[in-house]
Parts: sequence; structure tokens; C-alpha cells
Amino acid sequence: METNIALYKYCVRIADTSLILAQRMCEWCGHGPVLEEDIAMSNMGLDLIGQSRGFYSYAAKLEGKGRTEDDIAYFRNEREFLNRCLVEQPNTDFAYTMMRSFLHGCLAYLQFRTLVKSKDETIAGLSEKALKEMTYHVRHASEWIVRMGDGTDVSHEKVKEALGNLWQFTDELFEMDEVDQTLIKSGIACDLSLLRAEWDQMVNEVLAKAKLERPAAGGYQSKGGFNGTHTEHLGHLLSEMQYLPRAYPDAIW
Repeated sequence: METNIALYKYCVRIADTSLILAQRMCEWCGHGPVLEEDIAMSNMGLDLIGQSRGFYSYAAKLEGKGRTEDDIAYFRNEREFLNRCLVEQPNTDFAYTMMRSFLHGCLAYLQFRTLVKSKDETIAGLSEKALKEMTYHVRHASEWIVRMGDGTDVSHEKVKEALGNLWQFTDELFEMDEVDQTLIKSGIACDLSLLRAEWDQMVNEVLAKAKLERPAAGGYQSKGGFNGTHTEHLGHLLSEMQYLPRAYPDAIW
């Protein structure tokens, strides 16, 4: 695979994953359990949108077809999105939101920390900014998981249920293909398999503090979201997220 093509897809995968999670986080705006968390989740959503904008802009430049970041975000269909399936899962409740943010955030933190050393200067620069944001996201979600897991019987059961249902999507976080291998050889991308042990350690430490038992290995649901195969939830999310720019494609705000 040509490096330029691989780099375009790699950037879109990162951008899509950040954007879809941002949409989920921002769904809490006006609905948070307390005002402070309402604002915090909206701000984290904005962090993720900023990350997606940077990688979309670079992807558009690599593509060279005159598209903008908005074109890529709002005028592609479900099968054209390359995000990991974990981030498209619905909020359900606050426990689900924090668990999804935690499981994704741990890997995103490790990935951006590695990509800071990428031979691609743009990737390295975007990752340096994102790393600072993900450091906070992981800490925020971790604290809530411990608080809920080691809290009341009700909060413990809710976060336990969230962990059990979302765990099936974690194996896909580490799946790679020709895109990754091409860029790893060029010193641009990171080998996700090398991050697995540290991700396990980060997750295990928080689950132990939260008095939660890590789900058994196996039973993974690998949908291949990074190649366009998604769960039923993404289409519904996109219909809401993309409605306005598709209804008024020539509008200038």
C-alpha cells in the first residue's frame, strides 16, 4: 500500500474515533447528573472535536481533492466511517459513559504518547496536543469508575454492568491491518500490540480500586469498525449529527 494512501486512512481513523466519541459526550449537554459534570463532559467533547479537526484537515490535504474537514465529517455515510466500534455505543447511563471513556481513553493516551515521536511532523504535533487532553480524560473517567465501583450497591451494579457490556468491544481497539503495517515500517504509526500490556496494567489498577472484576477473556465482538463495519448504533448517531449540514449544504455560519 502506498504510504500516502495509508496515511490518509490512518488520520481518518483517528479523527472518526474522536468525532464519534465527541458526539456521544456532547449528548450529555444539559443532561448531566450535576452541573459540574455537565460542563466537564461537554468540554471533553470539545477536546475530541479539536482532535478530529486536526486529523481531518491533514487527511484532506493528503487526499488532495479539495475537500475540507467538514466535508469529510458530514458528507460520508456509515460504511465510510472508520471509527472503532466502542465509541459509537450509546450512553445508556452515566456509568456507561465513564466506562466507555475510560477504556478508549487509556489506549488513546498510550497511542498519542507514542505518536509524539512519529517521523511525520504533523502527526507528532497533533498527538502532542491530544496527549495533554487525554491525560485529563483518563484521570477524570478513572476517578468516577472508582467512586461508583466502591460506592453504593446501586452505583457498583451500574458500573459493573457497563464494564460487562462494553468489554466485548475492547479487543478491536488493538486490531491492525495493512494500513498500520505500512506506516509502522515508515516510522509514522505505532504498533498497537506493543501497547497492550501497559493498557492492561492501567485498566487492571483502576478496576481493582473500584472493586470490579475484569471480564474473562473471549467472547469479543470484533466488528472491524476501522474498516467500515459497525454496530447498529452508528447510523442513528450520524442521522442526528449530519442532519443540519446535509439539509443546508451551502449554509455559511
